[in-house]
Amino acid sequence: MTRLVVPLIAASVLAACGGEAPAPSGGASASAPAENITLTVALFSDFHFAPLYEAFKKIHPNVTITERRSQFNDHHNNLVTQLATGAGAADVVAVEGGFITTFQQVPDKFHNLADYGLSSRQSEYLDWKWQLGLSADGKTLLGLGTDVGGLAMCYRPDLFKKAGLPGDRESVSALWPTWDAYVETGKKFVAADVKGAAFTDGPGEHFRAMVEQAPVGFYDTSNNLVVATNPDVKKAFDMGVSMIQNKLSGKLTAFTPEWTTGIAKGTFATMVCPAWKTGVIKDQKPGEGTWDIASVPGGGGNQGGTHLMAPKQGKHPKEAAELINFLTSKESQLTLWKDASALPSLPSLYEDPAVSTFVNPYFGDAPIGKIFTDAAKALKPQHTGPKSGDVLLAMGNGLSRVELQNQAPEEAWAQAVSDAEKIK
Repeated sequence: MTRLVVPLIAASVLAACGGEAPAPSGGASASAPAENITLTVALFSDFHFAPLYEAFKKIHPNVTITERRSQFNDHHNNLVTQLATGAGAADVVAVEGGFITTFQQVPDKFHNLADYGLSSRQSEYLDWKWQLGLSADGKTLLGLGTDVGGLAMCYRPDLFKKAGLPGDRESVSALWPTWDAYVETGKKFVAADVKGAAFTDGPGEHFRAMVEQAPVGFYDTSNNLVVATNPDVKKAFDMGVSMIQNKLSGKLTAFTPEWTTGIAKGTFATMVCPAWKTGVIKDQKPGEGTWDIASVPGGGGNQGGTHLMAPKQGKHPKEAAELINFLTSKESQLTLWKDASALPSLPSLYEDPAVSTFVNPYFGDAPIGKIFTDAAKALKPQHTGPKSGDVLLAMGNGLSRVELQNQAPEEAWAQAVSDAEKIK
C-alpha cells in the first residue's frame, strides 16, 4: 500500500487461530474427489487462516491449499483485471465490504455458491451481511461473509496520562461523544507535547468511520453518486482537514511498516478500531495492557468485513465452495473471535457467552464482547453503491494531498469530488 492517507484498510485482518479444528456447518458436502488438487486462496493481508487450512485438509486429504497475498488496493484492482482478462484469478478470493459492490455487478464471473448448497446458510447470517454476498439482481450467491467490523476507538492509557487526560475507558469514552469533541480532545493532547507521540495515526480511517455512520454515504438507494451534495460526506472531509490542521495526525497509513511500528512503540495514541483491528494490535506485541478500548465518537458503526468468493476461472468449484463453507462456519468464526477478536457475521454467536461476555486481558480486561456485539446490534446498514471502494479511495487521496502536499482544503475537496464523479 502506498504512503497515502487512504481510508481503505484491510477490513478483516485476522490473528492466528488455535484450539480444536472446527467442523463445517451446513452447505456443501465434505466428500472429496479421488484426484489430488490444489486450491489457491488470494487475500489482501495475512488472515492467519493457516490452522483452519490444516483442519480442512484433515477431512479433505487430497486437497493442497496455497495462499497468495497482495496489498489491499492492489488485491482488489488485480481482481478487476483478472476477471476482465479471464486469467489469473485464484480459486477463492477475499473481497472487502468497500469493494464488494463492484463485483456484485458481474455475477457471470463467479461460481454461484447456491449451486453447491451454500444457500442453506442464509438463516445463520445477519441479513445485511447476507445481502452483500448476493449479486445486484439477487439471483446469484457470490460469497459468504467472514467477519463484521463493529466500531470502537483503541487508545494508549499511558500516553493519555502523560498528556494529563484520564486513562480509564469510561472516562475516555466520555471525552468524545461526538467527532468534534474527539478533535477537541486531540488539541489538548497536542498542547501537552507528549514526546514522540501524535494523537492519532491519520485522518483517513476517521473519515471513513464518520461517513459510514451517516444514514446515506456516497450513493443513494438508486445508486446515484451523491458525494457533492451529501452534507455528511463534506462534514467528514472537513473533520479530517481539522485533524490535519491541528496537528493531531501522525501522517501514517494503516498497514504500512511505519504504522505497525507505531502500534508497538506508541508513536500515536488513538486509532479507529473495528473489532478485527484488536487482533492486529496484538500481533505487533506492544505489551499486555498497553492499549485499551473506548467507545467510538458518534455511537457505534461498522467498518470493513469480508466475503469469500469463487471466480469462475477456478477449475475446482465444488472444493472451493467447501473451503469457503468451512472458513465461514459457525465453529470457524467462533474460533477466530476467541483468538483474533474477529466479530462473527452470525448473530446467534452474539448470545454465546464465549462472545458476549468475553473480556480481553490484553486490552486491560476490556469487555470487548459487549463493546462490539452492542455495536453490531445497533448497526443500521448503509447502502453502498457500485464503486464505493473507488470513491472512498478518491476522497482519501484528497485528504492525503492536504496533509502531504499542502494542497488547500477547498481545492482538495473539489478535486476529490471531481475524481469521484469520473469513476465509472
